[in-house]
Amino acid sequence: MSAANFFRVFNAIILWGTMFFIPGKSIKRFLPVTLFCSCILLIETLFSFVFKWWRVKGGKKYMLYDSIAFILGPLFTINIWVFHLTYGKFFRYVGLNLIIDLLFAYPFNAFFQKIGHYKLYKFTSFSLFISAFAYALINYGFQVLYERYPKEYIKMDKVSKTEPTVK
Repeated sequence: MSAANFFRVFNAIILWGTMFFIPGKSIKRFLPVTLFCSCILLIETLFSFVFKWWRVKGGKKYMLYDSIAFILGPLFTINIWVFHLTYGKFFRYVGLNLIIDLLFAYPFNAFFQKIGHYKLYKFTSFSLFISAFAYALINYGFQVLYERYPKEYIKMDKVSKTEPTVK
């Protein structure tokens, strides 16, 4: 088993195992923002095919597999954990994301490239950090809007109880 494959399996087992320690209410609350972020990163992966930002051994098929494994593994679980621990405390959220994104962009990125997980070409560690940190800020904004607007602007129709109406 290659180091990259070992890392994929390790991530799946360890990170998803930690989800048992998060209350179901938090998972349900932060699932939409996590899915939103996952979609953004899938779109970024599709753009990387065109702009050749990074490559994975084995071609486009393996690049897609790796991206999905990353998105549904570390990104998914860490995103829910960060929101669970910090949501409502913006500066704590920013600080934790700053640390996580710096660790990902520099030491972890170098390690992942060394074990052959992927190779950056037109993306640098700095651009990786900036994009990850920008996504974190976008995610926080999404969560704030998601929690604010459905409650204020959409209410259930009193007659049918199934069709939402806009104020």
